[in-house]
Formats: sequence, structure tokens, C-alpha cells
Amino acid sequence: MTTSVETLSATNRGLFETSLDVARTLFDSVERLTALNLNTARSFFSDATGAVRAALAARSPQEFIAVQTSIARPAADKVLGYYRSAYEIAAQTLEEAMKPFEIQLSAAHRSFGQALENAAKSAPAGSEVALAAVRSALATASSAYGQVNKAARQAVEMAEANVANATAATAAIGAAANRKSGI
Repeated sequence: MTTSVETLSATNRGLFETSLDVARTLFDSVERLTALNLNTARSFFSDATGAVRAALAARSPQEFIAVQTSIARPAADKVLGYYRSAYEIAAQTLEEAMKPFEIQLSAAHRSFGQALENAAKSAPAGSEVALAAVRSALATASSAYGQVNKAARQAVEMAEANVANATAATAAIGAAANRKSGI
């Protein structure tokens, strides 16, 4: 019985340390996102100020339209760059946050399986059905976790592909617009 308590205690300590590591990862990611937001806001403010000055300096409607056209493409590129950077931070955070829990869960699963086997050795006669039910529940939970994890990874891969496709489409549209306007 002491071994089971010690094993459970060690598992809990490990989960606590893992939780602290994940919390640090999340704080680092919030810091990175905050820096991205501040830098993006600063850049957009500077660009907007320059665009307003250029628009106010326009002496004809054609000059005004040319100013508007010249700022549209760089602004779109910056927005796309912002979203790409924010997505990368989020994807990296998810990967970094999940990895320790996956390792910890695997270790806990092995530990629980060993404890279950030890309990089976000393279990009274007739308890085989209960032990089989616990083993079945453990296998089902493990399988469900595997399926959810696989689905989450597929969703991340699909989102990455969508971001790449959106980037390519935006670049193609921008290139076509530049060719039409002669820029």
C-alpha cells in the first residue's frame, strides 16, 4: 500500500512541476504576443501618420488616389504578417504546452498499469471481473485521448495549410493588382 501512495505522490509532484512549466510557457507566449501587438500598433500608427500626411499633401484627386493605392498593398502585407506571426506563436505555444503533459500522461499511464497489475496479484478471488473492467476503462480512455490528440494535430496542420494558402492567394492578388496599376 505504501508503494501505491508513494507512486501517486510522485505522480502528483510530477504533474505539479509539469503544470509550472506549462504556466511559464504560457507567460512567455503572452509576453511574445504582447510585444507583437505593441510593435504592430506602433508600426501601423507610424504608417497611418505618414499616409495622412501624404494624403494631405496631395494636390489633385489623382495624387490622392495614388497615395491611397500605394499604401493599400503594404498595409495588407503587414496585416497578413501580423496574423502569420500570431498564429506561429499560438501553434508553438500549443506544441510546447502539450508535450510535457503527453510525457507525464504516458508515465502516469504506465505507473497506473503497474499498480493495477500489483493489485491484481493480491486481489481476492472473484475480483477478476472488476479488474478487467478497470483495464478496459483504462484502454478506452487511452484510445480516446489518442484520437483527440490526433484530431487536434490534424486541425493544427489544416490551419497551417490554410494560412499558407491565404498567404499565397494574397500575394498573387497583390501582384496582379500591382501589374494592373503599373506599380
